[in-house]
Amino acid sequence: MKKLKTITGIALMAILGFTSCQSEVNDVYGENPNTNAANSTTANNLKRTSMYDGSFDDFIDGASCSSIVLPASAKVNGIQVSILSQLDYQQVISILGQYNNNQDTVVLQFPLKVKLSNYTEATVTNQIEYNAILNACTSAEASGQDAISSVNINFPITILTYNVSLVQTGSVVITSEQQLYTYMSNVSSTELFSVKYPMTVTLIDGTKTTISSDAEFQSTINASLKTEATMATAVENSKKLETILVNGKFKVESFLTSGVNTATNYKDYTVDFANNLSVTAVSTLSATVNGTYAVSSQLEVFLKLNFSGNATFNLLNNNWKVTSFTATSISLQSTTNAAVTVILKQI
Repeated sequence: MKKLKTITGIALMAILGFTSCQSEVNDVYGENPNTNAANSTTANNLKRTSMYDGSFDDFIDGASCSSIVLPASAKVNGIQVSILSQLDYQQVISILGQYNNNQDTVVLQFPLKVKLSNYTEATVTNQIEYNAILNACTSAEASGQDAISSVNINFPITILTYNVSLVQTGSVVITSEQQLYTYMSNVSSTELFSVKYPMTVTLIDGTKTTISSDAEFQSTINASLKTEATMATAVENSKKLETILVNGKFKVESFLTSGVNTATNYKDYTVDFANNLSVTAVSTLSATVNGTYAVSSQLEVFLKLNFSGNATFNLLNNNWKVTSFTATSISLQSTTNAAVTVILKQI
C-alpha cells in the first residue's frame, strides 16, 4: 500500500472542486415535495451516485476516487508488470494473493494518466503529484463528498425542470451516469428540478428496488452505505483472520453435528495453515493430510476448507461462516447446515 504524504493546496481544490456543496437546505418548494435547488440534498445525492467510480482498480492504485488509465506499468511485490488491459489485472491479483501474511506493495511507474471523479483525465508525472490525488480522495471520503458506489441508478431517468415560480419549463431524459453528473454539475441557482419517479436502482448486494420519492432515495442511500461499511469491516476481519491462521497451529476442539461431537476423530492431529493458502494436518504418528484453504468476506467472514485423501478430514470440507474469532480460538458454522459447527483452538 502506498504511503500518503501531505497534499498540496492546488490538488486538493482540484479534486474537491469535482464535488458539490453538502450544505443541506429545505428541499420543499411550493406544493411539489420533490422540487430541488442546485444545492439541495437530492442534488448532492444524484451527483455523488453519478460520479465516476474508480474503486474497481483499488488493488493497484489505492484510490476509489480515480482509476489508472491503461496501459500502465508497475512493480507488484517487486515484480515488473505491464498492464495493457483489464485482462492483465488477474496477473496483479495473483501476485498480491500469492502469500497472505506479507506486506504487499504496488509501485506505479510515471508518467501515467488517471481518470478522476468528474470523468476528466489528468497526466501525473511523479509520486508527489500522485500522492496529492490520493490525499484529496481521502479528504473527499472523510467529508462525505466521494462517489456513492453502493447505489446504482438504472437508466434512463427523466428530470423535470422548473423556474423559481415552480412553472415547469421542460424535461430531460438522462441515459448514463456521466450525463447525470454533467447535468447536476451545471444546474444554476435560478433553476429547480425534480426526478420523475418511480426510479429503479441496483444496490451493492445486487438487489433492485424502486424509489418513489426523494425521501426514499435518501433512506436507500443511507441503508446501502451501512451495508457497504459492514462489508468493509468484514474485509478487515478477514485479513485479521488470515494472520491468526498463518501465525498459529490448531486443534479441532469441537465438531458438532446436530449435537454430536466427533472432535475425538481429530485429537491426534495438528492443523497448520501456510501463507501460500495450503493447509496440512499432521498426526502424532506422522500421518499427513494435505489441503487448501481460502478466507473470503461478504457481510461476514468465511473460511473455505478443502482436504483430500482422508475421509475424516473430508468432512471438514465446507465454506464455513466464521461466527467469531480471537487470537486463540476460531468458531465456524456450516453455510449449508446451521446445526454443524466447528471450533479450532490454537495450541
